[in-house]
This record gives sequence, C-alpha cells and structure tokens, in this order.
Amino acid sequence: MSGMTERVQSLRTGVLQAPQRTERAGETAVAPFAEQLRQALDKAGVHFSKHAARRIERREITVSGETLERLSRGTAAAAEKGARASLVLVDDLAFIVNVPTRTVVTAMGEAHRRGNVFTNIDSAVLA
Repeated sequence: MSGMTERVQSLRTGVLQAPQRTERAGETAVAPFAEQLRQALDKAGVHFSKHAARRIERREITVSGETLERLSRGTAAAAEKGARASLVLVDDLAFIVNVPTRTVVTAMGEAHRRGNVFTNIDSAVLA
C-alpha cells in the first residue's frame, strides 16, 4: 500500500516514526512495522493488537518511549482497580486497553478522538 507510512523505532530517540526508505535495485528496505512495534512494546509491558498497530500507522501517530511508559503505568493502575477495558489518555493520545491481557486494542490522536463516544469501557485513566 503505497500511500501508507510505516513507522520504525529510532534507536537514538526511542520514538516510533516514519522510516527512511532506501532504494537499491528497485527494492525498498524497511523492517516490517508490526515487528518493530512488537519489539518496542514488549519492553514497555503492553502489547498492541494488529488493529491498533494499523491505526497508529495509518493515523501517523508518534509514540515515544515516555508515552509507552506512561501507558504501561496507566494500564497497571487500571489493573489494580480491577478494570477490564480502559480508556488510557496520555497527553493528546487515547488508547483503549484490554487490561487483563495488557493489550491496546485501538489508538487515536487528538484529531481522531474529537466527537467520538467511547463505549464498552469500564474505566478511564489519565496517565
């Protein structure tokens, strides 16, 4: 899908961002987004579903190491209170998290969450 921007983790900044594409003999060398995201999030204690990973990619959301840490802490706080499905807000980002599995099921930035109604959640965390 040529119009979609893939994101990779920058080793220097710990931020997921658009990769630098290099073309050699007609090939584009970019690590698969899902694998890069999975590796970064495994370290953070939360995991992203395929749906959430696609949303981050399509909406060009930048997720920093600090954001991942706050998301993980927010998820842990929700778990302590017995939450099962939580809206975790980190600055201008919103994440819906399946708390028992620590899996982010969807993500959106400020532009996409305006006017939305969040359903099927039992808690909200300001992380």
